[in-house]
Amino acid sequence: MAKVSASPARLKFWGVRGSIPVPGPGTIRYGGNTACVEVRADDEIIVLDAGTGIRSLGLALENEFGSQPIKIALLITHVHWDHIQGFPFFVPSYNDKNLIRIYGYDGADTGLREILKGQMTTPFFPVRLYDLPGRLYIKKLETMEFDIGKVHVRARFMNHPGVCVGYRLDTSSGSVAFLPDNEPYDAFKLHAVKTRLLSPEQTQKRAIKERAGLVKFLENCDVLILDSQYTDEEYTHHVGWGHGSLSTCVALALDAKVRKLVLFHHDPDHDDAKIDKMVKQARALVTKSGKALEVIGAREGEEWLLRPQ
Repeated sequence: MAKVSASPARLKFWGVRGSIPVPGPGTIRYGGNTACVEVRADDEIIVLDAGTGIRSLGLALENEFGSQPIKIALLITHVHWDHIQGFPFFVPSYNDKNLIRIYGYDGADTGLREILKGQMTTPFFPVRLYDLPGRLYIKKLETMEFDIGKVHVRARFMNHPGVCVGYRLDTSSGSVAFLPDNEPYDAFKLHAVKTRLLSPEQTQKRAIKERAGLVKFLENCDVLILDSQYTDEEYTHHVGWGHGSLSTCVALALDAKVRKLVLFHHDPDHDDAKIDKMVKQARALVTKSGKALEVIGAREGEEWLLRPQ
């Protein structure tokens, strides 16, 4: 029988891209599939988002477990297509031996259940969600803290259009935070002033408060998987789009005393060479700060162990 977990915990990246899949010669090293990360810890298989990378994960799980049942918890950060579009191709959901528990917060106007069902209705897909043989359990989350077995999960709403959360998993081997879509809170300040929702003074206080709360949420995290879609120059043309800039990502990780920062949600227009350059720039910012922080770029297929400190 295949083993679900062994200590220490294990992380594996199945999809690291944002917005849309981009297969091709320019994305071979970092990968072209959209967001999906697997965490195995404390006898649980926890999957973070269901972008196109979840297809390969499903095939690997079926090959590993064979005739044995698969039990997973799928945490959805939000229901933009690049975070759910792979689920109809997730092979374990087509086998009645498997249990797939799907957790998430409601979408902006339509519930999580209805959105997952909607992308599999005619004329978009030939198989309806509730025709899948696998045992599906869809739960709308009502609280910002809950447990999956022995793994304690905390959630926090992100600065991103619609309803979007980031998750922090506290395991016996350490902590992993997954924030695939998040914009610096200065963007909230700029947007609020522009639309006259709040006064400049009110928005300044709100931005400072929200960022401080996020720093506390991430404090001393072992691994932070963070939206770093844009360079600083690119970000000036994408304020309000809901995604991060390189220097603000590094600053957030440094302020939160994170041990490892993983640049994630790579822009579809960024090839391997561009991401290499961004990783190098991020590391230079860390060196300039004089603080300790490991920085890497998320690579599809890469995995490592998370060991207790």
